Amino acid sequence: MMLRNSADRWGPVSQLLHWLIVLLILGLGVVGLVMVELPKSPRWFWVYDLHKSFGLTVLALVVVRLLWRWFAGAPKPVAGTPRVQERVATITHVLLYVLTFAVPLSGWIYDSLSGLRPLRWFGQFKVPKLADPSQTLAPVMRDTHEWLFWALIALVAVHAAAAFYHHLFQHDDTLARMLPRRRRAASPDPSPVPEIH
Repeated sequence: MMLRNSADRWGPVSQLLHWLIVLLILGLGVVGLVMVELPKSPRWFWVYDLHKSFGLTVLALVVVRLLWRWFAGAPKPVAGTPRVQERVATITHVLLYVLTFAVPLSGWIYDSLSGLRPLRWFGQFKVPKLADPSQTLAPVMRDTHEWLFWALIALVAVHAAAAFYHHLFQHDDTLARMLPRRRRAASPDPSPVPEIH
């Protein structure tokens, strides 16, 4: 099995990282919207710690994905794609990488500024603080984290809509090459069956 990306499609490692990050971001978004309504209790701290741990996981996965893309390359644009669409797609991908990196990083900075108890990543090891507590900057970073998240969600929605547009109306491989390759059905044996007399 070819793990690296080819000229016409993303390889299985890139596909796994892509869809895993998508699922984690969507899950983190849902949890993030719910947890702000929870009363402060042991469950509140547990949910927040889980949210932070998964957020740091996304941050690590984005770094891994960027390193893998640098190592494994990227497919060429789908044949026939207009130059303008290529440029828009490139800009969109760069912004997606930037925001996917910036959202969890801003959350980490906010956690540091808030002065809450130290986080243990999934209860395993202590996560260092990136800044000293600040009652002035913490609310600013909290709002920044939230606005970056909504900007990321909006861009993801545009990205997904463009992929489905290409799949449903342009009938090209833009979406298909980020999906696992379907196994071809076994072809029937062309050899003639001997007749029995």
